[in-house]
Amino acid sequence: QVQLVESGGGLVPAGGSLRVSCVPSGRTFSIKFIAWFRQAPGKEREFVAGMDWIRTSRYYIESVKGRFTISKDNASNTMYLQMNSLKPEDTAVYYCAAVTGVRTSGVPATAGLYTNWGQGAQVTVSS
Repeated sequence: QVQLVESGGGLVPAGGSLRVSCVPSGRTFSIKFIAWFRQAPGKEREFVAGMDWIRTSRYYIESVKGRFTISKDNASNTMYLQMNSLKPEDTAVYYCAAVTGVRTSGVPATAGLYTNWGQGAQVTVSS
């Protein structure tokens, strides 16, 4: 099993920056992809950004391109989502998620394909 623990988040004014972190533990060698999803009140969970855990490919939804960056520190085995130029519509609970098992052809954007989830980190952007 893989456990995911998020940290970071918080309250920031529009235009500000925040960083959320995700530290996997357990059978981390089984991770194929890792990603950030978010869920705003009354809305469905939405894919934000993801990356291949071993290779360098990354994928972002259009609304965060140029503002968010997903990265991984190999020394600490930590994944980050750096969020710049934040907007009120970015307000949500941000979840770290991982795909283990079979590798797909690219970073999946469907929540149902992710087998492991963190507890979530609240990000609130005030207008």
